[in-house]
Amino acid sequence: MTVIWNRASLIRLVPAILLLGGCGQSGPDLALGTLERDRIALTATVAEVIVALPVAEGTQVTDGTLLARLNDQVQQATVARAAAEVEQARARLAKLRNGPRPQEIAAARAKVDGAEAELREAEITYQRNKELIERKSVSKAELDRTLALRDAAQASLGQAEQALAELNAGSRKEDLAAAEAELSAAEAQHDYEQARLAELSITATRDGVLDSLPWNLGERVTLGSPVAVMLAGAAPYARVYVPEPHRVKVKQGDRLRVRIDGLAEPIAGEVRWISAEPAFTPYYALNAEDRSRLMYLAEVQLPDSAADLPNGVPVQVELP
Repeated sequence: MTVIWNRASLIRLVPAILLLGGCGQSGPDLALGTLERDRIALTATVAEVIVALPVAEGTQVTDGTLLARLNDQVQQATVARAAAEVEQARARLAKLRNGPRPQEIAAARAKVDGAEAELREAEITYQRNKELIERKSVSKAELDRTLALRDAAQASLGQAEQALAELNAGSRKEDLAAAEAELSAAEAQHDYEQARLAELSITATRDGVLDSLPWNLGERVTLGSPVAVMLAGAAPYARVYVPEPHRVKVKQGDRLRVRIDGLAEPIAGEVRWISAEPAFTPYYALNAEDRSRLMYLAEVQLPDSAADLPNGVPVQVELP
C-alpha cells in the first residue's frame, strides 16, 4: 500500500523518485523534492459578507496586517448589549455594597411609627367596644370587627419593624456573592462577544506572503471556509524524500547543501524535521533490496537570503 503526500507537487514528484531510485539514476547521495512554504488558511467564524479586502494577492505582509473584514453590524449590537448587561450587574453589586440610603431608612422608620399609631387607635377602639358590649351598647359582630382591625394593625406593625431591621442590617454576604458572580459572568460574556467581533477582522497570524483570497468583495462567505491563504515564513524550505540507506545519517539540525534548479551555486540549509515513518509501508515485510527503496519525508529550511525563491521549484539535497 502506498501513502501519497497531499501536496500536488509531491504527488507528481513521487513516481519520478521511485523510478530514479529503482534504476539507480538519481544518485545514492541525493534527496529530491521541491521548495515549499507553510500554507496558513485563515477561516471565517461566521457566515457574513466581505466588506473590505485591503491587501492584494502576492503582497508581503507582517503579523497583524488586516487582510479582510467581514460585516460586523450584528456583532457590534451584540457587544453593546453585553456591555449594558455588565453595567447593570455592576450597578446591582454597588447597590448591595453601599447598603440602603438614609432616606430609605427614614421612610421605613416612618412606616413603623404610622403602624404603631394605627395599632394604638385600633386597641383603644377594641377596648371601648369591649366595655360597651357589657352594656349591650354594641353588637358582638362590631366587637369582632374591631378585634380583627387591632390584630391587622399589630401585624402591619410587625411587618414594618422587620423591613426597618432589614435595612439597618445591610446586605447579606450571600447576596453580595451572588451579585459578584453575576458581574463576573456578564464580564466574561462581554469578553467573549468582543473576541467574536475581533474575529470578523481577518489578520495575518505570521509574517509571509498573501497567496490567495478565495472570496470576492461583497460575497457572503460560508462558515469555516478560508477567507485568506498565506505562505508563511521569510524563506522557503526544501521538502524532500530521503532514501532509506541515508536515514540514519540525517537528523534534525544537520546542515545540508541544497541545489536549486536555476541557481549555479548550492545554498546551505538546516534540517528542521524528518519523518520517523517511511512513505511506503509495510517496511517490516520488505527484504533488504526493497527496503532500500523506502523514502523518509524531510524538510530543510533555507536561510533568509533565499526569501525571493518561489514555491514549487525542484531541488536536490546532498546527503551525507
